Amino acid sequence: MADYSQQIEEIEEELRKTPHHKGTDHFFAKMRAKIARLKDRQYESVVKSKGGGGGGGYGVKKQGDATVVLVGPPSAGKSTLLNDLTNADSKVAAYDFTTLNVVPGMMVYREAYIQIFDIPGLIEGAQRGKGRGKEVISIARGADLLLVMTDVERIHLLDMIKKELYQAGIRINQEKPNINIIKTLEGGVEIKSNIKQDIDNESIKLVAKEFGIKNAEITFRERVTLDELIDSFSPNRAYIKALFVVNKVDLNKKFSKDKLPLDTVYISAEERIGIDNLVETIWKKLNLITVYLIKDDEKLHFNSPIIMRENEKLLNILPKLGSTFEEKYKMAKIWGKSAKFPGQEVPLTANLSDGLQVRFI
Repeated sequence: MADYSQQIEEIEEELRKTPHHKGTDHFFAKMRAKIARLKDRQYESVVKSKGGGGGGGYGVKKQGDATVVLVGPPSAGKSTLLNDLTNADSKVAAYDFTTLNVVPGMMVYREAYIQIFDIPGLIEGAQRGKGRGKEVISIARGADLLLVMTDVERIHLLDMIKKELYQAGIRINQEKPNINIIKTLEGGVEIKSNIKQDIDNESIKLVAKEFGIKNAEITFRERVTLDELIDSFSPNRAYIKALFVVNKVDLNKKFSKDKLPLDTVYISAEERIGIDNLVETIWKKLNLITVYLIKDDEKLHFNSPIIMRENEKLLNILPKLGSTFEEKYKMAKIWGKSAKFPGQEVPLTANLSDGLQVRFI
């Protein structure tokens, strides 16, 4: 049997030769779902052969409050930036593929410990395995945030990197499609939607069938594209935040910022230009906040920080303190900007905010 890459290429070639019109919608839906499933199997085979991502230096233990991965072409300055941001000592040289393994470092900022990985450079064809691409992408998939980085002379490579990540099932700065799929024992595929979809029901059923689903309730809560529909069935999709970084701005101060994302950060890792702004932007992009815990017999202080996320609630703190705490407390007193008055008593479903002082009661 042909390998996955060859099967995928054969189907893609067939699609290129087939006119796309209303009469071929079902065929395109089925074939694109088949490609997605083959890519899932291809990724699963790589993970299995690598023992879950290990081997060759790629088995890296995640530590700290968040994980950031530097993704970019060779010689973009990732190792220099890692050394700027952390206590790492990543080898630096002006030739390609200096970073042969994953190099971790720890950045401490606002009481948070943020682990940053420097990985081998990503090149075109990475998602097909070129240049250790599959191993590189497997590390990127575990990130809380990707720093998609290039240098000022190769800004065009940002599009290449985004394409390689997309082809590998990584959706950057996207939300998971709001589709609920519940498998059932019988009854076929039932489709529920109060929103008119551009995809007809037959195409939806063909996509479901391609992923081995013959009986299910599929509920659409928003209008989606065919790609988003396929993504909702695939277990191999990772939705990760990304920050775009252009390095070596000191070498060309007249470069064009046109067509770049509005939140792109411009730096010179070598000259430490823009590093403070980058650190603050990483913090904001991760949605981290610092909360301070106050014991029963203590006066207010800022000596016991705990790092949480903006969208979390008071009850999300308790599991970090130990299993016994989840049953012990039902309310809390809070001090800070989100408190209506100092020492306000609130339920554990109250939202957290940065700088909040908390005493569980």
